[in-house]
Amino acid sequence: MSDDPVKKKKKKKLPGSYTEEGDFFGSVRDYLVLIAIALGIALLVVHFVAVRSVVDGNSMNPTLNNGDSLVVGRIQYVFSGPKRFDIVVFELKDDPGTHYIKRIIGLPGETVQIREGAVYINGELLSEDVYGNAKILRPGRAYEPLTLGEGEYFVLGDNRNNSQDSRYIAPGNIAKSQIVGKAFLRIWPFSSFGPLGEH
Repeated sequence: MSDDPVKKKKKKKLPGSYTEEGDFFGSVRDYLVLIAIALGIALLVVHFVAVRSVVDGNSMNPTLNNGDSLVVGRIQYVFSGPKRFDIVVFELKDDPGTHYIKRIIGLPGETVQIREGAVYINGELLSEDVYGNAKILRPGRAYEPLTLGEGEYFVLGDNRNNSQDSRYIAPGNIAKSQIVGKAFLRIWPFSSFGPLGEH
């Protein structure tokens, strides 16, 4: 027989309560670990998967406007190369840290020429019925046939007569290594929210 006739009831531990010494600090530590993991995942996403980018200027009008906020995918080109008409963000070769956004027009090994205000790829007129409809007034380097090397791309802004692009020495032809990623989603302004069309 027990010396104490009154049996002590075992205290029930409620979810989220702290009844034992050290539990509170253990929970704080758990939250800090979760926050650190979340930050790590966010950094990995920004570095390897996607990054937010804001359009500065009007060189991609009417497709993109000054101040548009975009999501740029970094992972799309890990297993395959950029495609014609992709909108890409790339870093200038001679000015690291400076980024442009343009549309891919010429692919590696192709010959690009601009004559009579239009783009020709390997001697064939490029059909551009959604953007780039304006007659090109300044062909620049593409006045003569320009053959792209391995891993090189020819880019143009959709606002053909107000764009610094591959027609000029800077930026010139774009190497795949310069490409940060493909712009695929507009997130601002909200009225224009949605995926960016291919062509």
